[in-house]
Amino acid sequence: MIGGTGAEGSGLAVRWASQGYPIVLGSRSSEKAEAVAAELSALLPAGSAPISGLANSAAAESTDIVVLSVPYAAQHDTAAQIVAGSQGKAVITVVAPLKPPKVSVVWRPETGSAAQELQTQLGPEASVVAAFQNISAGHLKDLNWVADCDVLYTGDDKEAKATALDLIQAAGFVGIDCGPLANSSVVEGLTALLIGINIRNKVQGAGIRITGIPR
Repeated sequence: MIGGTGAEGSGLAVRWASQGYPIVLGSRSSEKAEAVAAELSALLPAGSAPISGLANSAAAESTDIVVLSVPYAAQHDTAAQIVAGSQGKAVITVVAPLKPPKVSVVWRPETGSAAQELQTQLGPEASVVAAFQNISAGHLKDLNWVADCDVLYTGDDKEAKATALDLIQAAGFVGIDCGPLANSSVVEGLTALLIGINIRNKVQGAGIRITGIPR
């Protein structure tokens, strides 16, 4: 979990650890990663998998699956630290490209999406899947919270998408396959729309749910 010391990354880490997935938090500082790992471990019920902390590059190299959860402004520099550790692995990106100060207005990178930009930077041996862009971090650490929204995910590699779906379901969500990574631009753009919906309706945690699919 690269960027696992942030709100969304740490929330997902808690949910996955509670379901038996050993988690390694990555941060620019190994000391910060270790400190946050200890804090999160205290939230876990008995029988959960361990949460530990390392510097970003070491965290990516030590795990079977890499998850990137950082602000878009930090994506390029953070991704540069995990290129080697991402090769041959599924890389799930939670990043949504928001452009302050107008974070409720859709903005896209020149490559089309943050996920496509990440795929280009990591190279073809990493299999990028975009997921969780539209999930609010607010409830994630509350293991009693039952998700009432879906996770839209996109990617080009079938096995990596199957891995992402396993993690989506382990976190307590329904996953909706939204096609190739090129479609991530639409999913990422929904994040800005949801921020605007939250602002206008004075709520937190508005989400997306797809109707018409048997559950």
